[in-house]
Amino acid sequence: MCNLGGKKRGCCATSAGGGAGTPVIQPARSGRQDGTVRVLVAPDKFAGTLSAVEAAAAIAQGWQRRAPHDEVLRVPMSDGGPGFLDVLHAGLGGELHAVSVSGPYGEPTPATLLLSRDTAYIESAQACGLHLTPTEQRDPGRASSFGVGQLVDEAVSAGARTVVIGLGGSATNDGGAGLLRALGATADAPMDQGPLALAGLGYVDLTTARARLDGVRIVAASDVDNPLLGLIGATNVYGPQKGVAEDRLQHLDRCLEALAVATDRKIADAKGAGAAGGLGFALLLLGAQRRPGVGLVADAVGLSRFARWADLVVTGEGSFDFSSRSGKVPYGVAEIAAQALRPCIALAGQVLVGSRERRAMGIESAYSMLDLVGEEAAFGQPHDSLVRLAERVARTWSR
Repeated sequence: MCNLGGKKRGCCATSAGGGAGTPVIQPARSGRQDGTVRVLVAPDKFAGTLSAVEAAAAIAQGWQRRAPHDEVLRVPMSDGGPGFLDVLHAGLGGELHAVSVSGPYGEPTPATLLLSRDTAYIESAQACGLHLTPTEQRDPGRASSFGVGQLVDEAVSAGARTVVIGLGGSATNDGGAGLLRALGATADAPMDQGPLALAGLGYVDLTTARARLDGVRIVAASDVDNPLLGLIGATNVYGPQKGVAEDRLQHLDRCLEALAVATDRKIADAKGAGAAGGLGFALLLLGAQRRPGVGLVADAVGLSRFARWADLVVTGEGSFDFSSRSGKVPYGVAEIAAQALRPCIALAGQVLVGSRERRAMGIESAYSMLDLVGEEAAFGQPHDSLVRLAERVARTWSR
């Protein structure tokens, strides 16, 4: 069963409530009263149905329907994948700038940059995301990350001294070759036509690409630490979900190996090099610092401070399962809640872990939409179903 969740694309405007760097997250209620519970709501997206912003709003609505006296603070979260920009815009304010870039197959694709002071934030999925192409039209052997490189170039042109790229949800598996080409790299084979075009690659010149980013700090925000190549690399682990047939995995992995040999084979083994179809590798080649996406977002929006304010922390995602411990939002939020000595619970589309595993992740209790309303309602009416679930959970956790 697929995860429950979704993505809402940002619009081009300065967020209400402040300029660059001004927090726009506000408590739903203010004023401490006897008997109230302070609730921090910090979910990820529910992939396929609700963005993190929408999920946080639904949880807050349901909670206050049952406990209108409680103070509820919404801080939507992301691990770097789809929804990364929405979450940061909600937390930081700043300005969204509209741009048009090449999609995974070269088609013009609208995207946005978030500028906050001298930092630009980029969501790679906006340029090469899996959601941009219908399932039957996906061809990862040809898909390119060129548009992500265009976004980085636009950020530098806008004056950013730090560029943060959220990695996740990509349709590409080109080792970031397209990104490198967009920034000026040259080679003896096409770098912007997907991984199959890299099969005969002999050399790559990164001089121009590195010069373009001279003096700019690059940060790769990712929730995975896979290397570029091999059994746990980008192709073998994530290729099938992008449409790579099993009998093509080995060949595509060899194509990426040609890119690694022509640039820096050691970096291909680094943690996170396999993120977003190898975009992590390309960014590491350009001197990027890798940071776990959920930790970066948590720092940016001040989640630790909000956790200390709260009596209870509520997180969530579409499918709360064993992969949630691998850098996903609920695990990251639970760690911050534990540091603040606050209990953390999770609301999810479905819960696929037992109590022992859940507690090992720092989650006191986990609640499932499927268990409450059934599959048809959970998928067909995700907002209303999450509202109902939050209302039910508030009966247990509110005074």
